[in-house]
Amino acid sequence: MASSYTQKQQNDFSKGSIVRNIVRLAVPMTFAQLINVLYNIIDRMYIGRIPENATMALTGLGICLPVISIVIAFANLFGMGGAPLCSIERGRGNDREAELIMGNSFILMLGCGVVLTVLGLWWKRPLLYLLGASEATLPYAESYVTIYLLGSVFVMVGLGMNSFINSQGFGRVGMFTVLLGAVANILLDPLFIFVFHMGVQGAAWATVISQGLSAVWIIRFLTGEKTILKLQKKAFRLQSGRVRAIIGLGLSGFTMSVTNSLVQMMYNASLSRYGGDLYVGVMTVVNSVREIISLPVQGLTNSAQPVMGFNYGAEEYKRVKKAIVFISVVSVIYTTAAWSLVHGFPEFFIRIFNQDKELVAAGIPAMQIYYFGFFMMSLQFAGQSVFVALGKSKRAVFFSIFRKVIIVIPMIVLLPSLFGLGVDGIFMAEPISNFIGGMACYVTMLITVLPELSQE
Repeated sequence: MASSYTQKQQNDFSKGSIVRNIVRLAVPMTFAQLINVLYNIIDRMYIGRIPENATMALTGLGICLPVISIVIAFANLFGMGGAPLCSIERGRGNDREAELIMGNSFILMLGCGVVLTVLGLWWKRPLLYLLGASEATLPYAESYVTIYLLGSVFVMVGLGMNSFINSQGFGRVGMFTVLLGAVANILLDPLFIFVFHMGVQGAAWATVISQGLSAVWIIRFLTGEKTILKLQKKAFRLQSGRVRAIIGLGLSGFTMSVTNSLVQMMYNASLSRYGGDLYVGVMTVVNSVREIISLPVQGLTNSAQPVMGFNYGAEEYKRVKKAIVFISVVSVIYTTAAWSLVHGFPEFFIRIFNQDKELVAAGIPAMQIYYFGFFMMSLQFAGQSVFVALGKSKRAVFFSIFRKVIIVIPMIVLLPSLFGLGVDGIFMAEPISNFIGGMACYVTMLITVLPELSQE
């Protein structure tokens, strides 16, 4: 009883320093996100150092990124949709319903993984051409995506079911799940790519095997004695109301992932048209750098959500406002510093992923254009974080769609043909969307949320 009481006191975010509460969550969450990003980042770093045709191989992998995003989106749909429902039912003392939700989510992941594998393999060639593949890059993209799709079920379970471990309070176990896959990927990548000379196929096999290890670990834990909720066959029968609840709650995260994939498809297709394979490779590097430098601000804003939500529910509105100020200031400072580094030393960041002189030369101005005014992106992160924390997730989804679909995609289509901008116009779409979308999201948050928080 004493330990339970102590744990409850530690998780009472209405007590103590609001900043300390946020930072205490931010460190492990950021580390977990870093490990998760390593899966694809490590592949790109090693592929970019293949002795022959490194740039074409890296470009081929970049073409596959929207497909990878789609698979992850479906894993999030069922994982991030089902896990919170499990937590709610556990809080109500209804462990039986929580197990049924977990079982239904598991079957949905397996079924969806099989469907994605079949459809992806059936349509892979026309799909890759649609994503910007050329005759030169198609062999590399096809080699990678074929193997990756064969392991879709592992990816779905490895990513999606880990949410159900974390939702039961086994944070360290969930962390180990991700760490197991990441370490395996780091070790297998150079072995398959360079020692066995498997190239892009080796990177794909390393990723699939790593996710397979994570999936096996998850299933063993959820069917073992240490778990609270057990994964059981009797919970696998799908029930329509339960399925609708899972999908309904997971739809916001799914929508954001799908729009990311759609934007990446448009970037690859436009860059392939106006700049050729070289600039699709440049975009792969630009995205890889973005994933890394965005991690700290994403970790901070994501970790602030439960703290703000707890205090909002407890009607500690002054503490919520302090949290908003804190994450806003820190996010702006960090993204300004990150922008300065990328703008001042673009070649350093590019060479992490590729050493090709032609790609480096093309990548330097592209990086400087793409990341111009990157600090405005912090307003998007902070605004959406507040909306989600206070239960206003529809607004968060709207502004994600607003920035990516309503602003970025039209800019990608229109700017290259204006004033002879070409590829520079394509890269300009991102900073323009950051300024317009970031400002719109943050100002809307201030106008709609602060009056509510100012009420006594």
